[in-house]
Amino acid sequence: MSHSNARNQHSRPSILLVEDEQFVREATCRILESLGFLVLSAGDAVDAVRIYERCEKPIDLLMTDMVLSGASGQQLAKDIRQRCARIKVLVTSGYGNAEYDTEDPSAHTYFLAKPYSRRTLLKKIETILGPLAWLHEVA
Repeated sequence: MSHSNARNQHSRPSILLVEDEQFVREATCRILESLGFLVLSAGDAVDAVRIYERCEKPIDLLMTDMVLSGASGQQLAKDIRQRCARIKVLVTSGYGNAEYDTEDPSAHTYFLAKPYSRRTLLKKIETILGPLAWLHEVA
């Protein structure tokens, strides 16, 4: 990796993606990586916490499914927020649960219904993280 690529990698936002459905996790990971994000992925809450604790770069966004094996996405967010209170959280779900489909930007918590398109995901991430000019170069 060249120095400019290494520097570029460090300036790109990082996303911890937590999804227990392997196909959805892999597809979402490919989308996010194609947009230039640094993506760390986990299949459950236990792995997600382990990855978070070992990560040397700050995580900019926790993107988690609402329903996970072993713990809910909400519980995972609480666990991660004990380590970093200001982390932004994007909860995704294929269930139209009214408890989660309202966002609370003041609490850095957002919701995205499944299925979502690449474009919808990109717009939501820009809403959460703010305008990211480099995204439009690869989008």
